[in-house]
Amino acid sequence: MKILNLILVLTGLVTVSANAQDKLEQDRKAIKSLAGFYEVNFNYGEVTSPSPEYKFSKPYESHGNEWAEIIVDEPKRIVIQHMLAINDTTVIKHWRQDWTYEDTNIMLYTQDNAWKKGNLTAADVKGKWTQKVYQVDDSPRYQGIGTWSHVGGHDSWSSETDSPLPRRESTVRKDYNVLTRGSRITITKDGWMFEQDNKKVLRTPEGDKLLAVEKGYEEFTKIDPKTFAYAQKWWNNQHTYWADVRNVWADVIGSNDTFKVKTMANGKLLYETLFTLGDQSIKEKWTAAQNKEKVKTALQPYLAK
Repeated sequence: MKILNLILVLTGLVTVSANAQDKLEQDRKAIKSLAGFYEVNFNYGEVTSPSPEYKFSKPYESHGNEWAEIIVDEPKRIVIQHMLAINDTTVIKHWRQDWTYEDTNIMLYTQDNAWKKGNLTAADVKGKWTQKVYQVDDSPRYQGIGTWSHVGGHDSWSSETDSPLPRRESTVRKDYNVLTRGSRITITKDGWMFEQDNKKVLRTPEGDKLLAVEKGYEEFTKIDPKTFAYAQKWWNNQHTYWADVRNVWADVIGSNDTFKVKTMANGKLLYETLFTLGDQSIKEKWTAAQNKEKVKTALQPYLAK
């Protein structure tokens, strides 16, 4: 009887392990399906506020052509770089999303472009994926943790985390300093939907004050890759430089429990400085060591003490 019970236990463990591996592969397949060539429609609108005196902002609508390319594909880490194709001669390296599985390392946004390391245990992240989102200059933006669901053949992932103000409001709004993002990603037959329930929060030493809640929809619909011929050519020339930029940022983030980023220094925005260095690197054929040294030096004025 003892031998039979042992066999049943071992069989159960093997089944659980197999199911976990199947789930991991389902997760990976869903994440990798976020890559592709898309037309993107952005729609945001404030829907409620706890204050009857609050004046709702004007709804925001925009669209563009976006290419999402997988640049790292490891068993428990998938990195997707986004590029905006403006026309046949202009491309903007856009946001980046790093997906890591059961990752206990996380940077949490506090306020005013500052981050701190979070304390996570293996139990906190078991079976979960962290989506680490980065700015166009590869500085951190926000990081959220959630579980991929595949119920009924529908792939989705959700999380809630604090982040800086969205770019569409960072230069025009001063009445709040934290956006608490409620994010939900759903894979569709034609691409994917990035749905958001966001809280606009004013964070002070006295606590958080909710100003308004907004709904957001970013709809990614697959289109002809021919639209991105110039973007692909540009990235083919630039990708090694930006790999070095990511490595420098990884060192900065990994060696500090807290840090703060200034978007402007010496009259230049951070992304302008790094983009200029990228062009110079290609023109002068810098080595990886030169790239890293130049980027490390360039970042110093933007890292607040």
